[in-house]
Amino acid sequence: MKKYFIGLTIGLLVAFPLGINFGKDVPLLSNPFAAKPDIATQVKERAGDLLKDTKEVIHDATKPVKEKLGK
Repeated sequence: MKKYFIGLTIGLLVAFPLGINFGKDVPLLSNPFAAKPDIATQVKERAGDLLKDTKEVIHDATKPVKEKLGK
């Protein structure tokens, strides 16, 4: 029983930080208690990516019409 509790304790000490990093979608062996970027920075990055993707989709969708008008 003593070995069981020692193994459980070691397992928790190893798995807990790995689980935190996995949930944050960061490299597993990085510091799980490092400060995250603020919310405003995260929103700006995601909005920029979304805007870029949206522009590409609109460009691809309107390409056939532009080609017809150009001829």
